Amino acid sequence: MSLIKFNKNRLPWINDRVASWLDTDDFFADDFFIRDNNLPAMNVKENKKDFEIELAVPGFSKKDIEVTIEDDILHICAKNSNEEIEEENNYKRREFSYNEFDRKLQLPNNVDQNEKVKAMYKDGILTLNLRKNKELKEPPKRIIDIA
Repeated sequence: MSLIKFNKNRLPWINDRVASWLDTDDFFADDFFIRDNNLPAMNVKENKKDFEIELAVPGFSKKDIEVTIEDDILHICAKNSNEEIEEENNYKRREFSYNEFDRKLQLPNNVDQNEKVKAMYKDGILTLNLRKNKELKEPPKRIIDIA
């Protein structure tokens, strides 16, 4: 059996919420990763000593991006400094848009917030390295008996 993508255009009276619920692409998606087209794509890697976070933020410069940590929240935002974008009339379709984004992430309790965060921006990729706490150890795996 194969899944067939639902065609939203065949039923114009269905609103966006119902259509997105019926969309097979998101049917098996995890609710933890809420997808928003205005947010940059993100990769998170957990290593033994640190977390590595990569965000795809093309079209911004280093001075446009602000990264802060406060109360276990990593806040990454950017606003394009090019306020004046000259509009040309010969566009048939224009999809490039690098205006701004604002993304907040809850940090796990094993991130050392006093340690310096390494940040690097190269070729449209923002890479952050957050060190783990040395004292905090992972709890051992426990097997739960089911009654």
